[in-house]
Amino acid sequence: MLTSHRKNDILALLKQQGQVEAKALAAHYQVSEDTIRRDLREMAAEGLLQRVHGGALPASPAEANLAQRRHIAMPSKEEIAHTAARLVTPGQVVILDGGTTCAELARCLPRDMPLTVVTHSPTVAVALAEHERIEVILIGGRLFRHSMVAVGAAALEALSHVRADIYFMGVTGVHPEAGFSTGDYEEAYIKRALSAQAAETIVLASIEKLGAASAYKIGDLGMAASMIVDGALPDELDAALAVAGVKVLGG
Repeated sequence: MLTSHRKNDILALLKQQGQVEAKALAAHYQVSEDTIRRDLREMAAEGLLQRVHGGALPASPAEANLAQRRHIAMPSKEEIAHTAARLVTPGQVVILDGGTTCAELARCLPRDMPLTVVTHSPTVAVALAEHERIEVILIGGRLFRHSMVAVGAAALEALSHVRADIYFMGVTGVHPEAGFSTGDYEEAYIKRALSAQAAETIVLASIEKLGAASAYKIGDLGMAASMIVDGALPDELDAALAVAGVKVLGG
C-alpha cells in the first residue's frame, strides 16, 4: 500500500474509532511500528491528528487564529451562545473566556440585566461596551494574539481575587480520554485558574470540537458541571460525560 493511501486509511479509522494505536496499525498494515510512527509524525505536522503516547487522537480544527475561527461552525456557536445566555441570572458574577463562542455569548446577554462580567478577553469586553447595566472587569496581562486573551503572571494574580458564580469556558477539543484541551500551554493554565475561581464551570463546545483533542490538556471531563453543545455527541464521548457527571445541554 502506498504511504498516501495508508495515511488516508488512518484518518478514516480515527474518524470512525476516535483513536488509533501504533502497534495495532503496524500489525494491520504489516509494516514496522517505526513506519507507523513516522506516518503519525508527518500527519501531526500537517495538523491532521494529535499524537499521544502509543498512537494518535483526532486533531481539533479549532486551533486556527481568531479571525479564521470566526468562520468555523458559526450557526452552531450562535445556538450554543443563546442557550448559555439563558443560564445567566441578574446579579451574578460571570467569567467569560476568550474565543468566538464566548464573544457571541457576550452579544447575547440581555442589555437590561444587572451583572458583573470578568474576562481576560479584550474582544469580549468590547462586545459588552454598550451593555450599560453590565459591569465589565477586564483582566490584564501579556496579550496572546492567537486568541486575543491575556495570559501570564499578571493575569493569574488578578484572577486570584475573583470569586464567580459561573465560568463559561471555551475549548478546542473534548475527548473521552484526553478530556478538555486547547492548543497553547499558557492558555490551558489560565483556563484552569479561571475554573478554580468559579463555583461552576460550563463548557461551550461547538460540533467540530467533539471527539477531538489538542496538544495541551486543560482538565478531565469532570472539571465541568455542564457542557453546552449543538449536535449529537459521539457515543463514546456521551458515555464518558455521563460517567464524569457532566450534564449535557443542547444536542
